[in-house]
Amino acid sequence: MIEHHGSCHCGQIRLILRSDPTEVSECNCSLCRRTAGLWHYCPPDQVTVEGVAVAYRQGDRTLDTWHCATCASVTHWTAVDPSYPRMGVNLRMFDPDLWQALPRKFLDGASY
Repeated sequence: MIEHHGSCHCGQIRLILRSDPTEVSECNCSLCRRTAGLWHYCPPDQVTVEGVAVAYRQGDRTLDTWHCATCASVTHWTAVDPSYPRMGVNLRMFDPDLWQALPRKFLDGASY
Protein backbone atom coordinates (compact mmCIF):
# COMPACT_ATOMS: atom_id res chain seq x y z
CA MET A 1 0.00 0.00 0.00
CA ILE A 2 1.22 3.49 -0.88
CA GLU A 3 1.73 5.75 2.13
CA HIS A 4 3.34 9.15 2.23
CA HIS A 5 3.82 10.73 5.67
CA GLY A 6 3.85 14.45 6.31
CA SER A 7 3.32 16.86 9.17
CA CYS A 8 2.97 20.47 10.14
CA HIS A 9 6.13 22.29 11.24
CA CYS A 10 5.86 21.35 14.92
CA GLY A 11 4.57 17.81 14.31
CA GLN A 12 1.24 18.22 16.13
CA ILE A 13 -0.68 17.46 12.91
CA ARG A 14 0.36 14.36 11.00
CA LEU A 15 -0.90 13.45 7.54
CA ILE A 16 -0.90 10.08 5.83
CA LEU A 17 -1.59 10.18 2.09
CA ARG A 18 -2.52 6.92 0.38
CA SER A 19 -2.16 8.04 -3.23
CA ASP A 20 0.65 9.22 -5.48
CA PRO A 21 0.19 12.82 -6.59
CA THR A 22 0.59 13.35 -10.33
CA GLU A 23 0.40 17.17 -10.27
CA VAL A 24 0.13 19.99 -7.76
CA SER A 25 -2.26 22.90 -7.93
CA GLU A 26 -1.39 26.47 -7.06
CA CYS A 27 -4.25 28.85 -6.43
CA ASN A 28 -4.15 32.64 -6.29
CA CYS A 29 -7.30 33.18 -4.20
CA SER A 30 -6.92 35.54 -1.25
CA LEU A 31 -6.26 32.67 1.18
CA CYS A 32 -4.06 30.36 -0.91
CA ARG A 33 -1.73 33.12 -2.04
CA ARG A 34 -1.09 33.90 1.63
CA THR A 35 -0.56 30.31 2.74
CA ALA A 36 1.46 29.29 -0.36
CA GLY A 37 -0.25 25.91 -0.42
CA LEU A 38 0.54 23.32 -3.06
CA TRP A 39 -2.65 21.31 -3.33
CA HIS A 40 -3.19 17.66 -4.09
CA TYR A 41 -6.87 16.81 -4.54
CA CYS A 42 -8.12 13.36 -3.64
CA PRO A 43 -11.04 11.51 -2.05
CA PRO A 44 -11.10 11.96 1.74
CA ASP A 45 -10.67 8.21 2.28
CA GLN A 46 -7.14 8.50 0.85
CA VAL A 47 -6.00 10.75 3.70
CA THR A 48 -5.64 10.28 7.43
CA VAL A 49 -5.23 13.36 9.59
CA GLU A 50 -3.89 12.74 13.10
CA GLY A 51 -3.86 15.44 15.76
CA VAL A 52 -6.15 18.35 16.49
CA ALA A 53 -6.38 20.98 13.77
CA VAL A 54 -8.29 24.26 13.75
CA ALA A 55 -10.72 25.10 10.93
CA TYR A 56 -11.11 28.42 9.19
CA ARG A 57 -14.22 28.90 7.05
CA GLN A 58 -14.13 31.86 4.68
CA GLY A 59 -15.61 33.26 1.50
CA ASP A 60 -18.50 31.23 0.15
CA ARG A 61 -18.41 29.06 3.31
CA THR A 62 -18.12 25.77 1.40
CA LEU A 63 -14.63 24.77 2.60
CA ASP A 64 -12.86 24.50 5.92
CA THR A 65 -9.14 25.22 5.68
CA TRP A 66 -7.31 23.46 8.51
CA HIS A 67 -4.19 24.62 10.33
CA CYS A 68 -2.18 23.70 13.39
CA ALA A 69 -3.04 25.69 16.51
CA THR A 70 0.61 25.65 17.59
CA CYS A 71 2.68 26.43 14.48
CA ALA A 72 -0.14 27.69 12.18
CA SER A 73 0.88 25.50 9.21
CA VAL A 74 -2.03 25.08 6.79
CA THR A 75 -2.30 21.32 6.32
CA HIS A 76 -5.45 20.58 4.32
CA TRP A 77 -8.97 21.62 3.43
CA THR A 78 -12.24 19.74 3.61
CA ALA A 79 -15.67 20.47 2.22
CA VAL A 80 -18.38 21.63 4.60
CA ASP A 81 -20.74 19.24 2.79
CA PRO A 82 -19.69 15.75 3.97
CA SER A 83 -20.90 14.20 0.71
CA TYR A 84 -18.44 16.24 -1.39
CA PRO A 85 -16.07 13.64 -2.88
CA ARG A 86 -12.71 15.38 -2.51
CA MET A 87 -10.43 17.29 -0.22
CA GLY A 88 -7.16 19.17 -0.64
CA VAL A 89 -3.89 18.21 1.00
CA ASN A 90 -1.08 20.75 1.22
CA LEU A 91 1.88 18.87 -0.22
CA ARG A 92 4.27 21.34 1.38
CA MET A 93 3.71 19.31 4.57
CA PHE A 94 5.56 16.41 2.90
CA ASP A 95 9.16 15.86 1.89
CA PRO A 96 9.93 17.96 -1.21
CA ASP A 97 10.99 14.81 -3.06
CA LEU A 98 7.27 13.96 -3.28
CA TRP A 99 6.22 17.15 -5.05
CA GLN A 100 9.13 19.20 -6.42
CA ALA A 101 9.24 17.58 -9.86
CA LEU A 102 5.46 17.38 -10.34
CA PRO A 103 3.78 19.54 -12.97
CA ARG A 104 2.01 22.56 -11.53
CA LYS A 105 -1.52 23.53 -12.45
CA PHE A 106 -2.50 27.15 -11.91
CA LEU A 107 -5.98 27.81 -10.52
CA ASP A 108 -7.31 31.34 -10.87
CA GLY A 109 -9.27 31.38 -7.62
CA ALA A 110 -9.02 35.16 -7.46
CA SER A 111 -11.47 35.46 -10.36
CA TYR A 112 -14.26 33.41 -8.75
